[in-house]
Amino acid sequence: MSQTVNSNQLARQTGEVTAPAFKSTSGRALYLPLLVAGGVLLLWEIGVRMAGIPAVILPSPTAILDLVLDKHEILLRHAIPTTLESAGGFLLASAAGILIAILLTYSEIARQALFPNLVFFQLIPKIALAPLFIMWLGIGSESRLAFSVFISIFPIIIATTAGLSAADPNAVRLCRSLTASEWQIFTSVRFPSALPYIFSGMKIGITLAIIGVIIGEFITSQRGLGYLIIFATSRADTVVAMAAIAVLCASGLLLYGAVALAEKFTDRRYGVPRG
Repeated sequence: MSQTVNSNQLARQTGEVTAPAFKSTSGRALYLPLLVAGGVLLLWEIGVRMAGIPAVILPSPTAILDLVLDKHEILLRHAIPTTLESAGGFLLASAAGILIAILLTYSEIARQALFPNLVFFQLIPKIALAPLFIMWLGIGSESRLAFSVFISIFPIIIATTAGLSAADPNAVRLCRSLTASEWQIFTSVRFPSALPYIFSGMKIGITLAIIGVIIGEFITSQRGLGYLIIFATSRADTVVAMAAIAVLCASGLLLYGAVALAEKFTDRRYGVPRG
């Protein structure tokens, strides 16, 4: 009887208590950002209407939404190249960044030779180099892709290097005692344990990749959301500019969500624990 009571108490403690707590936490993670965003938009709408701010200065959220719905075909036509170029630059930066991080992890000479230079280039104001990429690679998508890679690769390199270096040394020693090769150690220990670090860097990298493409479109482009923003502001059409920014935010959320989804998939694939 006492065992039954104890097991029931244990079930209440582990199941009926922790499960609702988990659901409550996950629910807050979903609803709180939406509530905050909704509150900000509501205050924005009320403030613009009460203060009588003209649309050329600050349009209301409803005016922006109306234009997005009315001109969605034009906005979508400009959103597609921006999204594709951002995704392409991010994928190139991720592949190159992970490869460079592997080189820095396994080669002390490469780490000593390359890492200080990577830090040096990171300290250079990126927007100052954007016109040079246009001069070197032309006004096509190549220059925007290259600049997107250049601006987004550094956090991926740093995060991946930290993750590969933070592998459990006991697990590495155990693998070596079992005569495992370095490739087997990499695929079984170092890479799976580095995944949380890698995706942390990739989440930063995807936002920077979008910024790189937008800067390129600001300088020279005949399409894209960056071009549309510059074109609209040159005509003092703030509503169109804000609508393009809203679509850009939606595109960024889509790309960020794709990275987060890939993170969940790899976590299940490799069984990476999450706190």
